[in-house]
Amino acid sequence: MRVRAGGCDVVSATRLAGLLPDLGWRGLIHATTDGLEARLASGAPLRAYNGFDPTFHSLHVGHLIPIFGLVRLQRFGGQPVAVVGGGTGLIGDPSGRSAERPLLDRSAIQANVHAIRDQLAHYLDFAPGPTQALLVNNLDWLGDARLLDFLRDIGKHFTVPYMLAKDSVQVRMDKGLSFTEFSYMLLQATDFMHLHRSYGVELQCGGADQWGNITAGLELIRRTTGLRRPGADGGPDPVHGLAYPLLLNASGAKFGKSESGESIWLDPALTSPYRFYQYWLDAEDRDVGTYLRWFTLFDRVQIEELEAGQAANPERRGAQRALARDLTERTHGRGAADRVARVSELLFGGDPAAADAQTLADLAAEIPAAPWPEGEPADPARPGLDLVEVLLLAGAASSRGEARRLVEQGGIHVNGRPARDLEERFTADDLLAGRFLLVRRGKRDQRVLVRGQERA
Repeated sequence: MRVRAGGCDVVSATRLAGLLPDLGWRGLIHATTDGLEARLASGAPLRAYNGFDPTFHSLHVGHLIPIFGLVRLQRFGGQPVAVVGGGTGLIGDPSGRSAERPLLDRSAIQANVHAIRDQLAHYLDFAPGPTQALLVNNLDWLGDARLLDFLRDIGKHFTVPYMLAKDSVQVRMDKGLSFTEFSYMLLQATDFMHLHRSYGVELQCGGADQWGNITAGLELIRRTTGLRRPGADGGPDPVHGLAYPLLLNASGAKFGKSESGESIWLDPALTSPYRFYQYWLDAEDRDVGTYLRWFTLFDRVQIEELEAGQAANPERRGAQRALARDLTERTHGRGAADRVARVSELLFGGDPAAADAQTLADLAAEIPAAPWPEGEPADPARPGLDLVEVLLLAGAASSRGEARRLVEQGGIHVNGRPARDLEERFTADDLLAGRFLLVRRGKRDQRVLVRGQERA
């Protein structure tokens, strides 16, 4: 299976020297080891890995930071290795956590591993070739580890003060940290050592909160290869680390949640393609430039043109639309992106009367919907529903008095046009595509009555 890697062919390994400048311009470097720039400049093939914790059956948009890190590595000629932590997932990473994760059983972890593998295939190119992405499960080597061997071969290289000094441990000391999570650092270090020995991996990538775990892996490899510190024997450092900054939302929490606090998942069953698209479309003007740099493969000229257009005409949200369209297509496919873009246009300024039946049906699946009443009218001389009844049925008002006030205040639209006449009536002839009556309260509260929809 060949999966798109950013819409164009990846470049040759001689371009590896351009990776760090590109990441730097995009604001994606938190920390690197000293020798990484020289290693990339050598042009020799490079394998790098990033780990993904399978404590749930879907990744979320916060994971896009390391995912796009691997995508860019691949485009610059490196070979990405995605490690799904089927073994470490049984323990739980304390990094960035204020409380211990609930432990999952092996069957749940394995199901999550398979789901994450499928999601990564939307971004990385797994087709055979010099930059083919690899996916491995650390349960394959950690699952066979014996306790006494682990303590002798791995634990002896780390002192307790060294481990206690790591930020991921320090932030949990007051609230408590189990030995299980305390040991996670050693397991991740073991991953790096195994990948270095068995796959020739030289670079570990991760978020800023992973830097302590990354450097623990560097230390373990240096010690087991005889290098107490970089270049101690006059040779180059055998391994390297790269950390990305953490993107935080306006409240200071880790990026990846909507205004309601719900995570934005990559699984369409958890976050619909429309809500995924809308999340990016709703990006603040101050953030959209960062998101374009971090979460698209647009080049510098494209991004700066989008930013200039946004500054000149912010009401058009051109930068947000480009961001939402590109990410939705990459995550859910072109068909889904086309569909949700049409729905979004219809909701926010489009003409409902010009929409086709499929777009209206897609819209009805995304906003509060109620059934259009069937049967004979109570008063044959007055068929259909009056405007107040429409608002009550759609849930746009909770009482007849509230419905009247909304109409008198001019805040109601039906099928895209203002509705100001309390006596106006709506019949089946007014249903768009024979099935849909759209009701908007204010600017953003959209609802629909649907003919043929079953009652909840």
